Amino acid sequence: MSCPASLRLNLFTMVRHQRRKAAIQKKVLTSLGRFELSKKHTLAQGTEKFAVSEKLRKLCCLTGQATVYSQASELLDKVGGIEISGMQIKRICTHYGSLIDPLVKADCGQVIPKPVQKDKQDPLYVMVDGAMIFTREDKWRELKLGRVFAGSQVVSLTDSRRETRQSVYVSHLGSVNDFFPKLERHLVGSHRKVIIGDGAKWIWNWAEDNYPAAQQILDFYHAKEKLVLFARHQWKCEQQRREWIEEHSDQLLNNELENVLSDIKSIRTTNPEAKLAKQKLLAYYLEHDDRMQYKTYREQGLMIGSGPIEAAHRSVIQQRMKLSGQKWSLVGAQAMANLRCYKCSGAWGMVEKIVEAA
Repeated sequence: MSCPASLRLNLFTMVRHQRRKAAIQKKVLTSLGRFELSKKHTLAQGTEKFAVSEKLRKLCCLTGQATVYSQASELLDKVGGIEISGMQIKRICTHYGSLIDPLVKADCGQVIPKPVQKDKQDPLYVMVDGAMIFTREDKWRELKLGRVFAGSQVVSLTDSRRETRQSVYVSHLGSVNDFFPKLERHLVGSHRKVIIGDGAKWIWNWAEDNYPAAQQILDFYHAKEKLVLFARHQWKCEQQRREWIEEHSDQLLNNELENVLSDIKSIRTTNPEAKLAKQKLLAYYLEHDDRMQYKTYREQGLMIGSGPIEAAHRSVIQQRMKLSGQKWSLVGAQAMANLRCYKCSGAWGMVEKIVEAA
């Protein structure tokens, strides 16, 4: 049976109305719930990709970098009554975290946090190191992390404990050829750089090539560790080992490297393991002898240890990215590392600017 002309007209009008409405209306998830809004409405701006309001996208990035995505979802639900899945939070974090690198590479100053030095004599410490995270594509992969802070930001809490108030963190999952240019953009305009690191050649090659005037310091505790490894193989008596290590550690702290080298050379090793450890110890000290003037550094008020970068690996990277059972995509890992670095650098406002502009 055919429809009356009036019914067909009504159906046509309804369909046209729905299409017109769909063209100007959009369902948007906000921090107050899901609403159907005009595409010109303030809350609908920038929602083409996620259909999530700007404020909620910021909240997703903030909670997603702080805890695993499923817990971030639960947190938003319990605290704000916002129902958004962990998978959606993951997509939002990955998207905005991935926008950071191209902006830094393009020298967009508005999203490049810089350490603040009190004056030109205020030492700017630069520390870099690598740590492994588990990825889906490449299994264990090294994530390089840099920490930059001014000496004026280091305050003493007790006689044996110090705290750094403000640092800038930079991370990269990949080659040093990409990591160092990224790090250097945060150093532009800084004065009196002090580079502290372990014996990794990639660190010192970069320092020599790019900042030959910078003060280079071999981390004292890595230098002492080499003494410990040799002594452990050379002497069975714990008391003898401890006394030998402390004596030579004190000599290193007193700029007596030559005496330490002379004494080590004179020791007759007792087993093959000790012989090999002795060779490595001598080679290590000879390679870094000009970076081991610890008494001079301390008299200048400089730090001699790389503890801050080791602590940064725990607080910036491992606390979020090395939890039980986690496997990261390469893109997702870099995006999360970027968000973590900006949050821990006290530069979260820059991430919010990226969300607003994207």
